[in-house]
Amino acid sequence: MKPERLASMIIAVWAATASQAYAQSSAQDWSGFYLGGNLGSSEPSGNGGRIAFDNNLDGGFGDTVRTAAGADAFSPGFCGGAAGDRTPAQGCRGDKGGADYGVRAGYDWQTGPWVFGLLVEYTQGDTRDSVSAFSTTPAFYTMTRDLDDTLALRGRAGWAFGGEGEYLLYLTAGAVRAKIDHSFATSNAANAFALRGDDRADGWQAGVGLERKVLDRFSVGLEYLFSRIDDDDFRVRASRGAAPANNPFLLVNADGTDFRRTDKDFEFGSLRLTATYRF
Repeated sequence: MKPERLASMIIAVWAATASQAYAQSSAQDWSGFYLGGNLGSSEPSGNGGRIAFDNNLDGGFGDTVRTAAGADAFSPGFCGGAAGDRTPAQGCRGDKGGADYGVRAGYDWQTGPWVFGLLVEYTQGDTRDSVSAFSTTPAFYTMTRDLDDTLALRGRAGWAFGGEGEYLLYLTAGAVRAKIDHSFATSNAANAFALRGDDRADGWQAGVGLERKVLDRFSVGLEYLFSRIDDDDFRVRASRGAAPANNPFLLVNADGTDFRRTDKDFEFGSLRLTATYRF
């Protein structure tokens, strides 16, 4: 089952039980400090985008890189993945999700069936997405970003329900800071390529979860989170290297041409199992 579908099912259950939550007095107490962990997987959910060029180095991306004859040097096209070889005919490998795991700590306050809280969470993951361009040379150019870890501060609000209030349905949202490993690959051996940019980026998360107390102080749960990271700082500069002066990357500006991705946001969904101990 896709994480998005599971999230919608959790929300539907929440809506169905919300009216009951108002009328129930909970025997279970969700308030207090807790420590816990999460284990699950994440999948990239962006639209892939493409590579954009700044061939006059004025900071504006959207230029067309042209050959000495005036033709579009990237007329073979682009793909939202990692290039299989020098031409589009070899295809592109799809983006890659992966396992993630982390620790969390937080504090909840409960009044009647209502539960409010704050939590801080550190998670390591391995979610990756790429975008590639193909030149008429022929050659491929692939920009890849790989999520390393995230540090998030989120609030949450929910309802305790069930016979003794042992279930908690909640929404959660907040800020996240991510470490993203950027890389670049190409079959072009003539030009020189320099990478620059910050591997730290900020964004936000939002999600929904269901938690159940299985012991007086211990609970387990299922959570879906959507994350959007503003990853707009990474650049690649193509300069002369061993290429001739009429190389397409040098025709407008002899210092070269800058690359960046058009999909500035790194988006991914995470489905996790959680375990929590309350003090």
